[in-house]
Amino acid sequence: MKIRFLGGTETITGSCHLIETDEFKILLDCGQFQGNRVIEDLNYMDFDFNPREIDFLLLSHAHIDHSGRIPLLVKQGFCGDIISTKATYDLAEIMLRDSGHIHEKEAEWKNRKRMRAGKKPIDPLYTERDGGYAMRYFKPILYDQIIQLSDNLKVRFNDAGHILGSAIIEIWITENKETIKVVFSGDLGMNNKPILRDPARIKEADYVIMETTYGDRLHKETEERIDLLMNIILETTRRGGRVIIPSFAVGRTQEILYELNHYYEYHKELEEELNRIKVYVDSPMATTATEIFELNPDVFDKETRKLILSGDNPFDFKNLYFTRTTDESIELTKDKTPKIIISASGMCDAGRIKHHLKHNLWDEKNSVVFVGYQAEGTLGRRIRDGQEVVKIFGEEIEVKAEIHEIEGFSGHADQRELIEWLRSFQHPPREIFLVHGEGDSKEVFAQRVKEELNYNCVIADKNTEYEIHKNYEKEIYKEPQLHISMEELIDLSDRLYRLRNEGERVLCLTRLAVGNYLSDEEHREINNKLVDLEKNIMGLSMIIADKEIPER
Repeated sequence: MKIRFLGGTETITGSCHLIETDEFKILLDCGQFQGNRVIEDLNYMDFDFNPREIDFLLLSHAHIDHSGRIPLLVKQGFCGDIISTKATYDLAEIMLRDSGHIHEKEAEWKNRKRMRAGKKPIDPLYTERDGGYAMRYFKPILYDQIIQLSDNLKVRFNDAGHILGSAIIEIWITENKETIKVVFSGDLGMNNKPILRDPARIKEADYVIMETTYGDRLHKETEERIDLLMNIILETTRRGGRVIIPSFAVGRTQEILYELNHYYEYHKELEEELNRIKVYVDSPMATTATEIFELNPDVFDKETRKLILSGDNPFDFKNLYFTRTTDESIELTKDKTPKIIISASGMCDAGRIKHHLKHNLWDEKNSVVFVGYQAEGTLGRRIRDGQEVVKIFGEEIEVKAEIHEIEGFSGHADQRELIEWLRSFQHPPREIFLVHGEGDSKEVFAQRVKEELNYNCVIADKNTEYEIHKNYEKEIYKEPQLHISMEELIDLSDRLYRLRNEGERVLCLTRLAVGNYLSDEEHREINNKLVDLEKNIMGLSMIIADKEIPER
């Protein structure tokens, strides 16, 4: 059995890893490279494998640096199954179509220049239609369900707490009568963040493939982030300026809305002033993504569920406006009154945010607030690093606005949280492969892990093949624990009772699970059914809550 790392090695983008056995070829993510022109040109290179030979693609989450080359993979012959969570499927549909639309527009812009220069036109990497076509290969599942993909391959997707639907993927592969467990962290979220649950803790693995985006740094205390943001907002709007927030349409935007909603509710002393500050989400994709969040309440944390059940929509508040059309966005650009504009993309390399930066960076009354990672080579990284003049749409723009960065809004775990996640393993994994981080980040993290946990880490090299095999000296692998404890049974029974049609049958099955021995397959069937019914309960609760929320 072999693992080959094909992306997300030298940079944090382009996540793509290949596992090969005698029977399968399994792809972990198929992401797009993002950054400067040299980095983005990698997207046009041939895949380092034959797409027709890939049996399964396991997708950790919908962010474009993890999913963005899927339409290209399909165009070049892939016809296997794409396994993801249900929420990732929902988000990927809008994100891949949007990505295709961006590629079409970029190709049109380049071709106008090429025609004037007498050069042949180029094709887009893929089109909006290609993005939609790729969705037919998705097979969505729910968290915590153990899915048998074949006799020798099963998987379980666990909550990674990074964005809606993000997953830590457990993979059990049997070859030559030996079973090896590989854990792919995907992107790990921070602990104690609003909306989503904390990343799941995994107890056993032979091999771990782990992200290290913030492997060399610590975030500021998360409770300070909204106070920092509100101080910037109030100072900027009081001097007549506008606050521009480049934000990822999926995840970061919804978290900011949640925090602003909470702040507005608990700071009545500023109510009159806050009511004068309009908040605009100027991103069609962010608007649609927010709607998808509202349709997937089963993956929210307890606090957010309580809000929903009480009839409070955590993604809505007074003076919040969503703009969809281009005309609305243009009017927003022309309006120079104090306001907050949240727009994608988060790294400022595409989308409407570039227009807002072009029209606001030069004015010292304004502020730009970065709330997410800025990859090397991106416009956002250049602005964040203090470049005095940047080029946007061919025009040089002087950077006079105040530039701020608030790391507390990051969707990625920091060094401390990454190490704590590793600490949950009951035995040292045979190898920990570090990916999805810049060079210094991976090196610092590897050293830190050795010092604190005495685990050896391998900094994965691009396109390097690593042999993986069973470690007989350490009996690490165990079958997944499928038994239901009495405490879990009581909790599940109480909630499932409200489902009249399904409740009685499931209660009988769960009582049987406690009182009698069941095979692994029977346990797995019961476990998967319980997960499915729990999702239905939260879905019904969301519908009830929505009916109680008055329209704006």
